[in-house]
Amino acid sequence: MSKIIINEARCKGCGLCTIACPQKLVTLSDTPNSMGYTVAVFTGPEKCTGCALCAEMCPDVAIMVYKGENK
Repeated sequence: MSKIIINEARCKGCGLCTIACPQKLVTLSDTPNSMGYTVAVFTGPEKCTGCALCAEMCPDVAIMVYKGENK
């Protein structure tokens, strides 16, 4: 199963990853982080295909994608 890890310290909450995800598995948090940004959160690991579009769109290089087998 594929998954993504979002580095909250680097994320500025621009939302580009939420637009890029074809499965709509990345959303913006309801609560701000320690720097006041509403950071991106990964909401659906069971549906992630590992396409990495979210990571490609991230201007802050805050997203790492780990590809695995989808079962």
